[in-house]
Amino acid sequence: MGDEITKAQDALPGGDMIFRKILWKETTTKIIFEDDHCLAFHDISPQAPTHFLVKHISHTSAAEAVNDSLLEHLMVVGKNCAAVLGLKQVVTWWRMKVPVGGRHVHLHVLGVSR
Repeated sequence: MGDEITKAQDALPGGDMIFRKILWKETTTKIIFEDDHCLAFHDISPQAPTHFLVKHISHTSAAEAVNDSLLEHLMVVGKNCAAVLGLKQVVTWWRMKVPVGGRHVHLHVLGVSR
């Protein structure tokens, strides 16, 4: 069953596959921050002068795994990365995507430099 889920996720247009490549450092994406729980990196198609994502590292198959502690950690990392990048106005939003057989959560941070 696990192989079928992985194949289904890989078949999704762009979605999970690009995140997997970024997490495995198979792309030239600029990494801003990394720890055991998340990775912050610049968006490959920015919608603002500065646009980065904070992505939970592992895929979770149960909604319970996306808990308050994880969401809080992603927000703190996003805030800290925005400060390091010198952003003065920041817009953030959450996107929770539910692909076939899996789930991931990431935060977009858009801002304008000082």
